[in-house]
Amino acid sequence: MTNTINTSQRRIAHLDMDAFYASVELLRYPELRGLPVVIGGRDEHQPLIQADGSKHFFRLRDYAGRGVITTATYEARAMGVHSAMGVMKAAQLAPEAILLPVDFAMYRHYSRLFKAAVAGIASQIEDSGIDEIYMDLTDLPDDTLALAQRIKQAVKDATGLSCSIGITPNKLLSKICSDLEKPDGLTILGMPDIPNRIWPLPVNKINGIGPKAAKKLASLGIITIAELAQAELSFLQIHFGRSYSIWLYEVSHGVDQRPVITDADPKSISRETTFERDLHPRQDRHDLSEAFTALCLQVADDLKHKGYVGRTISIKLRFEDFHTLTRDCSLTTHTADPALIRRAAGECLRRVPLQKKIRLLGVKVSTLSPLESKRRDGALRQRELPLVP
Repeated sequence: MTNTINTSQRRIAHLDMDAFYASVELLRYPELRGLPVVIGGRDEHQPLIQADGSKHFFRLRDYAGRGVITTATYEARAMGVHSAMGVMKAAQLAPEAILLPVDFAMYRHYSRLFKAAVAGIASQIEDSGIDEIYMDLTDLPDDTLALAQRIKQAVKDATGLSCSIGITPNKLLSKICSDLEKPDGLTILGMPDIPNRIWPLPVNKINGIGPKAAKKLASLGIITIAELAQAELSFLQIHFGRSYSIWLYEVSHGVDQRPVITDADPKSISRETTFERDLHPRQDRHDLSEAFTALCLQVADDLKHKGYVGRTISIKLRFEDFHTLTRDCSLTTHTADPALIRRAAGECLRRVPLQKKIRLLGVKVSTLSPLESKRRDGALRQRELPLVP
């Protein structure tokens, strides 16, 4: 561990809960500790209480369908199982792994617990997902190492769960570092540490370089972040889009000026997925339609749980050649209804010429408004209606 961050620099932390969903399930089923466990089943895969009081757990080999893995314990990951993998494919790798259904209500409960615990120490927090947050620790007087250890212990005390933390001068590097010593890890580094700690890593350790981009970089002889940092920007622009090439060049040198956004009100709520293989608009139409509908349902669920409605619906497409485009439309009223979001997103999609395979699909809702304010506005308008004699 290297604690070289100068107090004049930013101290940005990324906290990532360790195998969050699976770890929450192990609190409920401690007898599964040390075993390969996969979260991704349906309600029918709830453990069964047998006559003698023991539990019967379903196995991956019992699954049939088109579902995907939400997460897995580290024991299952060691067998090649990972999130976003098809459950049937995972069953081929680890047929005897325990299969549990997803319980989002419980995961959200533990998410609120760990975030409240952190907020008692660091107030500058960006909510980045159900199991991760960014923190700006720059203005806190505490020593970086002691501060990180306090945060980790507070999370442990509040939830019984472990987390991993990376602390660096920016969000990009902290995101990488929180993953370096999992589980229960703590990595602290400064810009001078980049050549020794960051450059030897494979390029896919950078959040935003997925399997397809990593494969294309590998075909160009670029495997590590160091090799990416040595590439000329003009060379990258020959093979990638202009904006993506500039981004690749900057992140390979550890450059990231993004602030930690602590606004209570989000500007937008979105979901996106990168497919394991590029999908053909016609031949894979069924798979694309299922994924598209699932994203709309997830965004609608996120809106409802965060208490927002939105009016602008957007889609994002990234094609096999890495060209990315967006389309949006505005509704006449705010909504969190999944059917309305799906219909509007479908209208956006129809404005896109689908002639190339698709590698990423996303849905976003913006122009947000708190649901309660809309309810108050509606009630106020009702009170202002003139009385009919």
